[in-house]
Amino acid sequence: MDGCWRNHKLEQKKAITAKAMASSACVLGISSLQLIPASTTHETNTHLHECYTYCTASSSSSSSIVCGLSGAKRVHVFRGDGSCSLMPRWFLGATHNLKVYGNNKTSPVPPLALSKRSVLLTVALLDDLLNLDLSDTSSSIIAEYIWIGGSGLDIRSKARTLSHPVTDPKDLPKWNYDGSSTGQAPGQDSEVILYPQVIFKDPFRRGNNILVICDAYTPSGEAIPTNNRAAAARIFSEERVVDEEPWFGIEQEYTLLQKNVKWPLGWPVNGYPGPQGPYYCGVGADKAWGRDIVNAHYKACLYSGIKISGVNGEVMPGQWEFQVGPVVGIAAGDQIWAARYILESGFNCLDVATQRITEMADVVLSFDPKPILGDWNGAGAHTNYSTKSMRADGGYEVIKKAIDKMRARHKVHIAAYGKGNERRLTGKHETADINTFSWGVANRGASIRVGRDTEREGKGYLEDRRPASNMDPYVVTSLIAETTILFDPTK
Repeated sequence: MDGCWRNHKLEQKKAITAKAMASSACVLGISSLQLIPASTTHETNTHLHECYTYCTASSSSSSSIVCGLSGAKRVHVFRGDGSCSLMPRWFLGATHNLKVYGNNKTSPVPPLALSKRSVLLTVALLDDLLNLDLSDTSSSIIAEYIWIGGSGLDIRSKARTLSHPVTDPKDLPKWNYDGSSTGQAPGQDSEVILYPQVIFKDPFRRGNNILVICDAYTPSGEAIPTNNRAAAARIFSEERVVDEEPWFGIEQEYTLLQKNVKWPLGWPVNGYPGPQGPYYCGVGADKAWGRDIVNAHYKACLYSGIKISGVNGEVMPGQWEFQVGPVVGIAAGDQIWAARYILESGFNCLDVATQRITEMADVVLSFDPKPILGDWNGAGAHTNYSTKSMRADGGYEVIKKAIDKMRARHKVHIAAYGKGNERRLTGKHETADINTFSWGVANRGASIRVGRDTEREGKGYLEDRRPASNMDPYVVTSLIAETTILFDPTK
């Protein structure tokens, strides 16, 4: 189903089966439809613009134009009221992949091989069903329970119906799952209990629907071994830690990979782009690949209530970063995991959230700390940190004492800062050697960096540059607090 569908009032370029199209057009209230091949990206974008312009100029707000892009293998529905939606790329198995624009929402649809009439009918019905406003007929909401699986990196989730909106996690019911299927329990005693901990607004279902960050326990109430949140919560509840109000700002780097070849987005297959230099915070189609995914994720996090503070392109092309913070204590871990969930689970709809068609792409998300060997930067999770004492007058001396403590526990931190980090911490590409602890003012090749502003003002924060992109934020943040506040090097 390559090409661009549009009304007879647009220039006729290729006729298609009249009977099939007439019945299909009736489904969406269109008098007639035609197939217009788009052989180039320029033609594709031109056809889309023409379709959208014609539809929005239509006298009937219910009229629709269906457009298929030959280059991008897409089908779009533009409506007279200006709304659009797009079905998942893998929607149609034998006839090409479809998405549908509608009310700025989208959701996955199972693979189908349908006739042209059935495709349009299914598109219209699914679009309506997926965008149903539950508040019209029910007070029920959907809660997506999210937890971390057995590898420590895999995110798991499942949804349940609640009879009414909930804003406090204490009011949410506990739930269970099969831990033997996630590598967290034996088959003969597989039940693991989810304890709801934090609620975020659901940017996908919207309305009163929610995302729920959970941690996992045995039926007797003991934290399972992979529950790093419980251990972090104990450290952050220590009186001395609470009194110091530890702030964290985490710079989460990640790499977008081409789906079928697992090669960075925008890179030539089996080849390399130009050397690093123009890509960091770069602007332009030849420098920034995946921007719509990044921007859509940014807005989704803000909608959810995550304290995301910014995004930028990274030194290696195809690599990006988002920042969360400053947030206090264990909330840093909760928010990073929620942001990761939105980024990873939302790819089927994040690439259409801003409706910038030319940058859409099927991608795979990677948190590998060194996705490409050679003269390319790795991916980290630089962790900015301060305490109340560091932020107060005279805090620079407190910072230097904290750095001395971190030096004494360098090996402990490295062991907890992410798998494969030795491939990244080589002493090159803005890293310190993994076996050597160092710190410096404005030194991005050090283990710990202190900013010029902090040095000049005599107070502020430090940046731990050692954590890898695949680190567990519960582990990293609680370990930094433990070392700098609770650890006594004389004992």
